[in-house]
Amino acid sequence: MDEAINEIEGYLLWEAEKDRARTRAESFCAGMPWLTDTQREEVERRYCQDQRETSRAYLERIAVRSSALRAEYEEVYRDLRRRLLTAWVSGMVAVAVLVALAAAGLAAR
Repeated sequence: MDEAINEIEGYLLWEAEKDRARTRAESFCAGMPWLTDTQREEVERRYCQDQRETSRAYLERIAVRSSALRAEYEEVYRDLRRRLLTAWVSGMVAVAVLVALAAAGLAAR
């Protein structure tokens, strides 16, 4: 279910990005009133294509970096969990030793 939601979200985000590229292309061409309709369409098409390629490249780099960070954070989490468990076991052993020494001291009296 989570995977399907992620795919839908990704699709919607990509469609929004395409809409933003189209809007920026139209705005870009609005500053060039001398273009013919055919030229305007070609410039808008190329602008949108360039923006989509740029966005895709950014998203791919972000995805790679996210995966690397996730692996790094998972390793740090495992290390911290291992340290905590080691500290807890050491503390329990220390308490057990102290209780045993206290019991031995009371028995010796």
